[in-house]
Amino acid sequence: DLQICQHRAPTCCTKKMEESYQAAVRRERTQSIQALNFELKYMIVGHITAFQEAFESLLRFAENRTSSLFETAYRPMAKEAAEPVKELFTDISLYILGAETTVESAVLRFFDSLFPLVYSRLINPGITDLSEDYTECLRLTRQDINPFGHYSKNMVTELSKSLWASRMLSQALSLGIEVINTTEHAALTKECSRALVKMQYCPHCQGLTLIRPCVGYCLNVMRGCLASVSELDAQWREYISTLEYLTNEIAASHDLEIALSGMWNSINEAILHAQLNGPQLSATVDKVCGQPRQQEGNLSSANIVPVKEVTEAQTFVMAHASLNNKRREFINYMKRSRTFYASIAERLCDGDLVMRDSSTCWNGEDVV
Repeated sequence: DLQICQHRAPTCCTKKMEESYQAAVRRERTQSIQALNFELKYMIVGHITAFQEAFESLLRFAENRTSSLFETAYRPMAKEAAEPVKELFTDISLYILGAETTVESAVLRFFDSLFPLVYSRLINPGITDLSEDYTECLRLTRQDINPFGHYSKNMVTELSKSLWASRMLSQALSLGIEVINTTEHAALTKECSRALVKMQYCPHCQGLTLIRPCVGYCLNVMRGCLASVSELDAQWREYISTLEYLTNEIAASHDLEIALSGMWNSINEAILHAQLNGPQLSATVDKVCGQPRQQEGNLSSANIVPVKEVTEAQTFVMAHASLNNKRREFINYMKRSRTFYASIAERLCDGDLVMRDSSTCWNGEDVV
C-alpha cells in the first residue's frame, strides 16, 4: 500500500512511515530555508536598528540645537516654545518611521504654534491676555499674513527632500523582512513533499540509510519545489537596486544630516524676519484679532529659562559618520545577496544533503 517509496525489492516501510516522512520533509525544508534566510534577515534587522539609532541621534542633536536657540537667543519664549519644538521632532521621527503624516503638515503646525509666542513675547512683549481664543486667532492668522516669510516654506522643501529617502528606506527595509518571512512559510505542494520524500527517505525503506541523493537529482527536485520562490528573483534584484538608489539619495545632495542640523538656523531666520516686520504684523493682527490687554513694565522672570550646556558638535559628527558607515556596509552586503532567490535551490542542495565526493548516489529509483 505504499504511495511514494514503491520498489521491486522488499521494503521495511509502511504507509504510516511515508506520512511521517512527509511531515519530516516539510519541517526540514522550512528549517533549511530559515537557516539560509537567517544571515540575510539578521543583516537587515541589524541595519534597521542601526539606521533607527542613527536617525534618532541626529534628531536629538537637531532638537537640542533648536531648544538651545530659544534658550540663548529668545529666552522670553523659551519655556513655552519647548512643547512645539518637541512636537515638531516627534512628528519628523514618526514620518521617517512611515506614519500617515507629511513633513509640510509637521513644519506648518510648528510655525502655527510659534507665531502666538513670537507675537506676544518678542513683537509685543507687553501682552498679558493671551486667551485661548486670541491664541487661536493668531494661529489662524499666521496662515494668511505669512509672518515668517519664505523661511517656513524653504524649511518644508529642504526637509521633504532629505527625509523622503529616509522614510522610503525605512519602509523598504521592513518590506524586505516581510518578503523573507513569507518565503520561509510558503506551503509545500503535495507533489513537492512526495518528491522530497522520494529523494531523501525512500532509500531508507531499503536499508540504505547512508546513501545520499545525486547532485543533479537534488537540483531538479528543489527547483521544482521552489519554483514560486525563485520567481522572486527579478523583483528581488529590482528591490536591491531600489535600496541602492535610496541609500545614494540619502548620501547625495539632499543630505539628511545637513537638513536636520540646519533647522535651528531656518527657525532663527524666520523669527528675525517676523521681528523686522513687527509693526506691519501688529497692524494686521489688530484688525483681525482685536487688541489684547497690555502690561507696563518688565516681563516676569518666570519666562527666563536657564541655558543648558549642550555638547552637540561631537555627537553630530559621530552620528553622521555612523550613518554613513552603516549605509556603505549595508548596501555592499545587500548587493552580494542580489542572486539570493535565483540560487536558493543550489544552496539547499549544497553541504551534507547530497553526495559530492563519491560516484555512488541515489537517483530516485536506485543507487547509481
